[in-house]
Amino acid sequence: MSGPLAGVRIVEFAGLGPTPFACMMLADMGAEVLRIDRLGVDNFGGGDERHNYLNRSRASIALDLKDPADVALVRYLTERADVLIEGFRPGAMERLGLGPDLLMKASPRLIYARMTGWGQTGPQAHKAGHDINYLSMTGALYLMGPFDGPPVPPINLVANFGGGGMLMVTGVLAALVERQTSGRGQLVDAAMIDGASQLITQIYSWERMERWRPGRGDNLLDGSAYFYRCYECSDGEFIAVGALEPQFHANFLTGLGLDPADFGDHLDPSNWVERADIVAAIVRRRSRAEWLDTYAALDACVTPVLSPAEATRDAANIARHVHVAVEGAIQPAPAPRFSRTPSAIASAPPLPGERGGERLRDWGFDTALIDRLLDQNKLRTG
Repeated sequence: MSGPLAGVRIVEFAGLGPTPFACMMLADMGAEVLRIDRLGVDNFGGGDERHNYLNRSRASIALDLKDPADVALVRYLTERADVLIEGFRPGAMERLGLGPDLLMKASPRLIYARMTGWGQTGPQAHKAGHDINYLSMTGALYLMGPFDGPPVPPINLVANFGGGGMLMVTGVLAALVERQTSGRGQLVDAAMIDGASQLITQIYSWERMERWRPGRGDNLLDGSAYFYRCYECSDGEFIAVGALEPQFHANFLTGLGLDPADFGDHLDPSNWVERADIVAAIVRRRSRAEWLDTYAALDACVTPVLSPAEATRDAANIARHVHVAVEGAIQPAPAPRFSRTPSAIASAPPLPGERGGERLRDWGFDTALIDRLLDQNKLRTG
């Protein structure tokens, strides 16, 4: 393994969304991640797990956590690990005999990281939820969508991956840094509702500063401004416009064939609806490619709205190496980038049990145990 986290050992309990996303980032940065899959369960939602890119760069072992022998094995694993990451509901790990009090007593340097939607405490802690639910409770979802329609969920990017997965990565890295001084691990409680709330800190600031109006509509960044929104072109494709500053606003209008002098006070919301209609009518006259040609020489914050497939073929993304091919599968490349210890995708996503024997051997487990797990189909050969 290469990367800034080379040598860091992580035990991951298989889950959905933010938990594997966080472990993907840590594994890409060089951590040795051993994922605990459920014995007899190949995946959670169907499809070929070899294309589940969130599980890349890992080794796997499939265990039955109702089997005392397998629970004992997990305890041995955590004694040799730096970090444990789990995403079950509060109390589930305790019921399995794998709670933080027990494991951190046996291994005081262990960092025990927990991912949930509502957190480990509070009246919602034991309730089910998904990205849309966590987002709705933060105030963030309320701000998304047209002023004359219901809020629009941003897929599951904000609470699951931004407010959850990246918050988990931040917590684990911070705990690893602190451990260098104290020599002790600690519990990391990463909740999606906490992280999603943090992501709208700027909106709280702007409201207090009277730079953001309550609700949806008449705000700079919610799609109300004619210079910060998407427009449909003649071919049904879209361009995205983010011409906030005066110089970019002027260039944007120039590209449309309009005189910037006729569009003064561009920050005044009373002008936005009428001007948006004017701009939309002009943009619909030409194709997306034609508009991109027009703005190629103008610094106007105008870009194409690409599909994920188009993004992998975009010349700028290719030049930046935003995507990478692993065994013929194109996917987002590791990030951020490091000058001396570059991250890398170490391997394609494993099926349950794949590469686990090698990882156990590296962590000092003997051949007899590995052979027994192979006989029990808890590890795969090859």
